Parts: sequence; C-alpha cells; structure tokens
Amino acid sequence: MADKSREFQVFVKPAGAVCNLRCTYCYYLEKCKLYPGSSATMMSEDVLESYIRQHIEASTEKTIFFSWHGGEPLMAGMEFYRKAVEIQKRLKSEGKEIFNGIQTNGTLINEVWCRFFLDENFVVGISIDGPGDLHNRLRKNADRKGSLSQVLKGYELLTRFGINTEILCVVSSVNVKFPLVVYDFFRQLGCRFITFLPLVVRDQNSPGEVSPETVNPDDFGTFLINVFDEWLEKDIGRIKVQIFEEALRSAFNQGHTLCIFKKECGGVPVVEHNGDFYACDHFVDREHHFGNILEESLSSLLDSERQASFGRAKYLTLPVYCRKCEVLDMCNGECPKNRFMPTPDGEPGLNYLCSGYKKFFKHCIPFINILKEVWKNHQFLTPQGFNT
Repeated sequence: MADKSREFQVFVKPAGAVCNLRCTYCYYLEKCKLYPGSSATMMSEDVLESYIRQHIEASTEKTIFFSWHGGEPLMAGMEFYRKAVEIQKRLKSEGKEIFNGIQTNGTLINEVWCRFFLDENFVVGISIDGPGDLHNRLRKNADRKGSLSQVLKGYELLTRFGINTEILCVVSSVNVKFPLVVYDFFRQLGCRFITFLPLVVRDQNSPGEVSPETVNPDDFGTFLINVFDEWLEKDIGRIKVQIFEEALRSAFNQGHTLCIFKKECGGVPVVEHNGDFYACDHFVDREHHFGNILEESLSSLLDSERQASFGRAKYLTLPVYCRKCEVLDMCNGECPKNRFMPTPDGEPGLNYLCSGYKKFFKHCIPFINILKEVWKNHQFLTPQGFNT
C-alpha cells in the first residue's frame, strides 16, 4: 500500500519510439538513439507486469488510470493490451477502479481494436490536425503521403462503436491561420473532447530560433481566441476544450489539472519499453533518466529528490517578468521545454509562447469574472454546471 498521497500520471511507452508514421514535427522518433544496437523495442511481459503492479501500489486514489503512449502504442499489438488488462484485473486491489487511455495516430484502428476498446472501456485519444492539407502537410506516412484518410477511417470506426474519444490537435504554422476551419471540422466529426497542443520545435543549429513549422506565439493566441468565442457562443456545455477548461477553473478557485499550467511539474513522468524512468515526456534524455523500475520501485522514483527538484525548478527558475504578470496564476510559465527566450529585461527563461498565452488569458478574464460573480451569488450551482 502507498504510504503517502501522490498525484501522478505515467506516460507508458510499450513500443518505445516505434511508429508507422513520419510526422514532420515528431519529437519522439529520435528517442530510439537512446538505445543504440538494441533489438528489443517492445515492452516484455515481465516489464509489463512489474510496471502494472508498481503503478497500482503507488496509486493513492480510488481510481487508477493507465496512459499508453508512443511512438505509436498500437504497434505493441493487440495481445500486449489483452495481457495488460488481464494483469490489471488480477492485481487490482479491492475498492479500486482501473481505467485505460491510449493516444494513437488512428491509422491502425480496425473493428477488432474497436471491440477490444469497447469491451475494456478504453478512452482513445486520436491525433488530427484539421481537414485536408492542414493535417496532411505535416502528418505523413512512411511513403511521405498524407495520413488523414486512414485516420478518419479509424476515427469513424471508434465513433460507430460508441468508444469514448478525444482529439489532440497540434497547432502549427500550417493550421494556425484557420482556427474556425479546424474547429468546425472537429465539430462536424461529432467530437466532444479537444486538446490544442502548440507546436514549438527549437532549431538545434541556431540557438533561440525555431523550426518553420513552429507556431507563431501571437498567431496561437489569436487562434485560441477565435475558437473560444465560437465555443462560448455555440458549444459551451457540449464540447470540452482542455485549455478553456483550465482557464475557467480560476472562476471556482480550482487548481490546474494540466501539468503545463501547474506551479510545479514532475507529475507526468515516462516509463520506456525497458522500464527506464524519465522525468517527463519532453525530457526523455540521459540527463533526465532517473532510474529503472526493475531496479527501483516506481514509488521511490516518483518520490525521489531528483524528480522533486525537476518539478520545483519550474517555479524557481521563473523570471521576475513572469512573477509580476497579471495572468501568472493561469499560466505559471507553461512548459519548461518552451522557456528559452529572454524577457524584455534580458533575463533568461521566458516562454516562447508568452505573448500568445497572455493575449488569450486576458481575453478570457471578463467571462471568468462573470462566472465568479454568478458562482458567488448562486451557490446552488455547481462549477461543473458552468465549466462544461
């Protein structure tokens, strides 16, 4: 049994960096370089059982959630997940509930997968960047052809089977100029849950520069504002958009649930296919390799001083410019991986996306203030009644 309260979500990589797509902006394919000469790229049954046991033991909540990521996690194969569910059921403690979520590019989904997801109550996240070329420009197959038609076939199957789905949309320089085209496309698909993930890729050859696909900060802010206004007018209470949910939590004095907006991070580590533990999905490198679950328990790795220091550094390295910001509580400096710009005063550590986030959060404040007043004067209404 766990001896302390823990809030964590592990991104498990059962297939490591292996993927059947070659998306232009993928940051994980190169992680195969961490294991040169290794022929084993899939998680073994021994590692799987050890991980599931340790995850259950480390969990202090009634609900235990497993997050399967990649690469492309479906490349681990159906039998892998059948075995995972069998182990979970066998090791589950009385009074606990176990749920699974998987993030996929959607191209490998068929009716067999759908029946399994439905039977085992999986939540399936699927990556779509918009219609037509807005998706196909950057999300390509190994033969360099666009993948959207395959993805939509997978998504339509998931919908037909009634499986709980979420869309993850990477906002890049390609689709950022078309916010309502992208949002309306998702609405036509019948999507109920959307995450917009801004693309930031640093140019390794030019410090301080970014790739051509990287989203412009101000354009990203405008994208969010346009979608927010459309959502507020037509879809609040019907469609959940993660960043809007996070922004509106302040109306009810609720803390952030999304790691990038928390004051400290470190609660979303990675376990690779061989059991290696890394501090975060965006810091899978030798510097942030803190151990292996076959040699040290997941609980001790989560509670380690190295992981705690990694999490504290997010706040401790925040520039003075950010500490004085009027929307600090809504942003908290966002993800440390994006904090590579100088502030107007020349201090290092400003988030590349700062101006865009500031524009968006300031746009939300009038509506947030209305919610605060309504909540204060109508205590019989629940936060969920407003916060979709």
